[in-house]
Formats: sequence, C-alpha cells, structure tokens
Amino acid sequence: MSKRDYYEVLGVENGASKDEIKKAYRKLSKKYHPDINKEADANEKFKEISEAYEVLSDEQKRAQYDRFGHTDPNQGFGGGGDFGGGFGGFEDIFNTFFGGGGGRRRDPNAPRAGADLQYTMSVTFEEAVFGKETDIEIPKEEECDTCDGSGAKPGTKPETCKHCQGTGQLNVEQNTPFGRIVNRRVCHHCHGTGKFIKEKCNTCGGNGKVQKRRKIHVKIPAGIDEGQQLRVSGQGEPGVNGGPPGDLYVVFHVRSHEFFERDGDDIYCEMPITFVQSALGDEIEVPTLHGKVKLKVPAGTQTGTKFRLRGKGVPNVRGYGTGDQHIRVKVVTPTKLTDKQKELLREFADITGQVPDEQHESFFDKVKRAFKGE
Repeated sequence: MSKRDYYEVLGVENGASKDEIKKAYRKLSKKYHPDINKEADANEKFKEISEAYEVLSDEQKRAQYDRFGHTDPNQGFGGGGDFGGGFGGFEDIFNTFFGGGGGRRRDPNAPRAGADLQYTMSVTFEEAVFGKETDIEIPKEEECDTCDGSGAKPGTKPETCKHCQGTGQLNVEQNTPFGRIVNRRVCHHCHGTGKFIKEKCNTCGGNGKVQKRRKIHVKIPAGIDEGQQLRVSGQGEPGVNGGPPGDLYVVFHVRSHEFFERDGDDIYCEMPITFVQSALGDEIEVPTLHGKVKLKVPAGTQTGTKFRLRGKGVPNVRGYGTGDQHIRVKVVTPTKLTDKQKELLREFADITGQVPDEQHESFFDKVKRAFKGE
C-alpha cells in the first residue's frame, strides 16, 4: 500500500508555512493520540501524522520531499539510459523542478473528509461533576436535498469541462533554456473540479450544500472539567466527493459554585464554626456534592485547620476513582454580645488568667517597639 501525501495527511497546502504545519500537527496529534483516542486505527493515524510532521517541519527533508516525493533520490537511476524511481520521463522531471509538483498534485475530485466543527457548551458545577445527557442544536452544512449535492438544477447534471476534458488540469507550455517545457496547472474554468454546471440548483446556488440547524444528542461524561472537550464522531461538516464527514468537538465551560471550589478531582470548601464549637469540640454537618455528612471537630480546633472527606470529590473523567473533599474550618468571632454574654466572657478571662485588652500590651505596641529597637 502506497504512502499518502504528507501534505494531505496534515490537511495543509503544499505552500503552507511552518506555523500552519505546526498548528495542523498539534490539532491532529491531539485528536489521534492513543491515550485519548481509543479507535482501532488511532495509533496508525498518529504514527502517520508524526512521520509527516517530522519531514515537513525540517527544511532540508521538506525540500527533498517536494522534489522527489516518497521516492528515495539515491535509488532508481538504473542503467540503460532510462530514469526509474517513479519519474515518468523528461516532462515529469522538469515539472518537478519548474513548479509541476512532481506528479504529486492532489486530485481535486478525490474524496476528502469534511471539516471539523466546534461548539462551546456551558454547564453547571454539578452537571460537570456527575455528567448528563442533553441535546444541542448546531448550524452545519449538509447536502442539498433538491439536487442531491450535485449543484445542478433538477433534471440536469454537471457537464464535463470542455477546457480540461474533466481532468481538472491544463497543460501550459513554456520555453526555457532547456527547451519547451510542459507544466500542469489547475483549470481556472472549472477550478479543478473537471465539471461545469450550466444550470445551477436554485436552492443551493450550485454549491451542492445548504446551511441547516441540526439537533445532536450529547452524553457529557462525569468529571468533565473547564476547557476539556468531547469528540462526537461524524457530526462535523459533510465530506467532499463522497469523503467521510468531519467530527464535532464540544468544548466545556463550567460555571462556578457559590460554596465549592474544584482543583482536578478534589473539592475544597470553607466551613464556619463558633468559638464554643472550636473550644469544646462538636460534631457538625458538612454539605458535600454527594449529600450531607457528619464531621467530628476536636476540642481546641483552630482557624485554618483542615479536614479531608475521602471519596467525596469528583469522579475521574477517565474512570480512575473519585477525588476527596477538603474542608478548612474558620472560627467565627461573635460581633454582637449581650451584657450577660460579656459578663460570662470576662469571668472566663479572669479564670484563665487573661486580662482585658486595655490592660494588656497590644500587638501594635510591640511592633512600634521593634522598629525603635527597644
């Protein structure tokens, strides 16, 4: 089985820049990486993409590939005065060096995969954690029902281009110091399709496609996080010339929660407790994404003390268990006290040997003394 054209593998034109090649490689390598894509042929596609990028990203390798294609230039020049190695004679050789593309020009009528689509979906915090199934509606191009994708008015059909006889290419003769050279160019009459539509379809204007809105059912996996994406196979733009459709990529935006925060598969929250609960200890009720649970707070717990509830976090999106919930307690100081409460606190201060603030050296006094060097 012959190798595919490297430019075709990456989906770029022959004159693509380095940045365009790199961008195409990153997109495709992410799509077909074996750790992400579990389709049977994903590994082979990933290897093919990597091989194409290795050649096209290197200036020297790319220049050699542009001249000779997949043929090894060190082989094929056999005896007998004939040129082997995939060249079809002097015309193909000169086409290689003078812009003809070495016979590797892509067939404009060959099947091509459709373009991928992207849709951004906003979900709640809980929907991202537990997943859900929903329908989305997206605009996409589909084959025109009136002309069945031909672009021609019903009752008619596209005609063969009389300028290129259906090949999609024109031979252009050029005089050079080496003699008369024949180069092949895309036919500008049919734009390389090899066909001419005399009477265009009134619905699609000869394009063969129309814009429609389609409802697509999406299964959001449990544990999806901000910025992650889900590939829905075959729901992109339709293919060209009978090629397969592209894919739909759903990118997720997760709305924030008023109480919980998320870091990976773990959940974080802050739980207020009273001075009495902090000093004497207590069993408090803590909200989690999985329902309320009891948490024992030991006596003498200080602000900032952290507790962990195992398995009360987010299910891993790849099925590797469930994260934990981390709780940071905050001791809340009462701001409005009754006379009775104040009296009891003063009594507590006397018993513990603590004195009122006005009789105790303040923190700010200590800071002032530190700056004066006392």
